[in-house]
Amino acid sequence: MTTLSAGDAKACRDLDEAALGGLWTLQQWTHELSEAQRICLGLFDGPRLLALACGWMVGDELHITAVAVAPERRRCGFGRMLLEALLQRAAAGGARHATLEVASCNAAALALYSNCGFETAGCRRDYYSDGRDALIQWRKLT
Repeated sequence: MTTLSAGDAKACRDLDEAALGGLWTLQQWTHELSEAQRICLGLFDGPRLLALACGWMVGDELHITAVAVAPERRRCGFGRMLLEALLQRAAAGGARHATLEVASCNAAALALYSNCGFETAGCRRDYYSDGRDALIQWRKLT
């Protein structure tokens, strides 16, 4: 596991394309990886990024912005490992809570977040550009 930097933006964009359908542009990934308040962790196999977990520290909260695992490497524990490391790093940095939005139909992600202690706190209707709803998930870190 490694801390990702702006130099990893292309690898993040490529993984985003494969795993999430291309939610962010290369410019957005570069910004995500350049900001001081961001925590971005990745798992590489040689030069290839297999999984990532990123979040943004806002006061005493971690806003999780992305969790992705290469489709052929899912169900190997990489997502959980990186998510738990992200939560630990945020807690060590003063975060008391973590939050994220997840598509209400994404059963695999919902199972991961539930297994990591997240609970649904609300719903954002038509949150995604294709009309899907997002569930707002929260977890205490203390």
